[in-house]
Amino acid sequence: MIEKKVVVASTNPVKVQAALAGLQRMFPDVTFTAEPVSVPSEVADQPFSDEETLQGALNRVKNARTLQPEADFWVGLEGGVDVMGQDLTTFAWIVVQAGEKVGQARSGTFFLPKAVAELVAQGVELGPANDQIFGQVNSKQKGGAIGILSQGVVDRKELYEQAVVLALVPFKSPELY
Repeated sequence: MIEKKVVVASTNPVKVQAALAGLQRMFPDVTFTAEPVSVPSEVADQPFSDEETLQGALNRVKNARTLQPEADFWVGLEGGVDVMGQDLTTFAWIVVQAGEKVGQARSGTFFLPKAVAELVAQGVELGPANDQIFGQVNSKQKGGAIGILSQGVVDRKELYEQAVVLALVPFKSPELY
């Protein structure tokens, strides 16, 4: 069996698991070993637009590659929020790099409750805002906002895993990209 090293630009276990699960789904004949690393996103702790969130994921991949240049894949996952009308949405951008090839995808988007949105607008990061409103502890390293709001039907790993799969499309069909 083929073995590949993946540097995940996060030490959050949910993000690491999502990266590995997405890679494994796309490449079932490969064994992936993750090396989680903490690197700066070079954007706000709580990215507040689609563009800023994507930039954070791109920066994480760049910084992870600089820190750990010997790998087969580098994966950056960045969660963010954005205003849509009068409401606040949340989503994530995933960037995967192997060699010079880069794939990117955005997760599904969902709307946040007003109480959470108000805290985020005051400068509280989404994870701590969820913890405060819903009486959780470190929810961003568990099911995340989607896990809380869907009552476990979808969790953060699942939401991010699908986006990892989508970011890997150029690697699954390289002749087209």
